[in-house]
Amino acid sequence: MPADRIHLIRHGEVHNPGGVLYGRLPHFRLSDLGHEMAKSAATKVATTVAGEGRNVVKLLASPLLRTQESAAPVANAFGLDVHTDERLIEPYNIFEGRKLSASHILIRPHLYYHLRNPQKPSWGEPYEAIAARMMAAIEDAWNSVDSGDVVIVSHQLPIVMVQLTVSGKPLAHNPKQRRCSLSSITTLERKGDKFVEVGYVDTAANHKVIDRGAV
Repeated sequence: MPADRIHLIRHGEVHNPGGVLYGRLPHFRLSDLGHEMAKSAATKVATTVAGEGRNVVKLLASPLLRTQESAAPVANAFGLDVHTDERLIEPYNIFEGRKLSASHILIRPHLYYHLRNPQKPSWGEPYEAIAARMMAAIEDAWNSVDSGDVVIVSHQLPIVMVQLTVSGKPLAHNPKQRRCSLSSITTLERKGDKFVEVGYVDTAANHKVIDRGAV
């Protein structure tokens, strides 16, 4: 029997004093609050699975520093190693390292071209490609254990692509309407030959967080 449930955790708040879109840039670490948020997410998973009589038996994370740091409390809670999976990484984005604001783009006409097709999107990795690699990683994770739960630590847009895929909704969307807060947990179960979402928890709802810099 494969995994019972898959828990997708978004990383915690990032130390980003410049307010740039950090994307795949290295060295963007969690803030002090981000570390506390990661601990809260790990505690929530631990209490939930224990209350339901299960255990977390495998932990995977994106290779970026902020996700590796966010995975650490889960590793400590369950005595697990963090397995790095490149497919869980943040999408690439042409605006990486820039402040993504109207005023920034307005005085840089050469950037207009990258905004030509928000349905794709034209500024970065296509939504279909993100969804495909994430669903493949989830499928492999589900099949990689005999029972128990698997935790996957990733980023906002990759998790949103999973949410939209399993719900049968179009992948093109308004980024301002995403439901994937920092340190949130999206839980999936397998129903027949498909994954379905069975839970979403915003573990940082009571924190005043800075969430800027996501793709």
